[in-house]
Amino acid sequence: MNLSRTLGAVALGGLMAVSGAAVAQDEQITIGVSIPTPTHAWASGMNWHAEQAAARIEATYPNIDIVLVTSPDPSAQASALEDLVSVHQIDALVVLPFESEPLTDPVLNVKNSGAFITVVDRGLSQPGIEDVYVAGNNPQLGQASAEYFKTRLGDGDNIVILRGIPTVIDTERFDAFMAEIEGSGINVLDDEHANWNRDDGFEVMQDFLSRFPDIDGVWAQDDDIAIGVVEALRQAGREDEMFVVGGAGMKEIIRGIMDGDELIPIDVLYPPAMIATAMDVTVQKFVSNGPVEGRYILGATVVTQENAANFYFPDSPF
Repeated sequence: MNLSRTLGAVALGGLMAVSGAAVAQDEQITIGVSIPTPTHAWASGMNWHAEQAAARIEATYPNIDIVLVTSPDPSAQASALEDLVSVHQIDALVVLPFESEPLTDPVLNVKNSGAFITVVDRGLSQPGIEDVYVAGNNPQLGQASAEYFKTRLGDGDNIVILRGIPTVIDTERFDAFMAEIEGSGINVLDDEHANWNRDDGFEVMQDFLSRFPDIDGVWAQDDDIAIGVVEALRQAGREDEMFVVGGAGMKEIIRGIMDGDELIPIDVLYPPAMIATAMDVTVQKFVSNGPVEGRYILGATVVTQENAANFYFPDSPF
């Protein structure tokens, strides 16, 4: 799905239906946004983008209130959802579940209250609850990363892979990468989980460096991991032997790409700003007469020196 085209069509529909939009603007709408308390850099970036989107939406639509809550664990998030319904009487919910299984029934309860439901990134364990689903494209992230390696390396070259946390997301990325790299002649020396964590990335890469004297490239999958990988390379004095490809869009990585960093020459987006996309789509439910229900899968854009400035948010923590 072409997201920009879809959102553009929705916005145009809202402008054309002046009378319908006017009726909507006479009603007070409350949208709850429930996300995990940041525990790592990507989540901190998501929180920042949610705050920015909330301020922008409320300034644009005076009849819409955004109630943003963060929760440190699944139980706290379930309680927060109950409060959004009973205290704030929300008309819609945008939720990134802390975990899928324990949040499925709480989100279903919100749905049963009559609220419009938008789920972000981590799907629920029961299909059909959400009206809108917004997420990054995990298989495409793996495929796009592998395609870049094929442009730089060939028959007999060696790479290592640092994976994320053992989850469906990680498996989708890894499987797509391996499928794309197959037949290229590039050797995958080993893959290990680094849990989307820079300290784990550092330790795993140290292990790889001790075992493999000839490495031409590193797929770190995630920018936090990539930061740890780079530190391990520099401590070992081997940063000139290989290049690293991460993912997600961390501002330090994007800045380096803008400046022509040869060690991390590209990045593949899995944007924390997807929470803002989810909030914008949800708003359109109330300000447009165009349909918004469905799946919005954001493309895994390859960030290069030519387009990096478009994805650089210097004020974001990520």
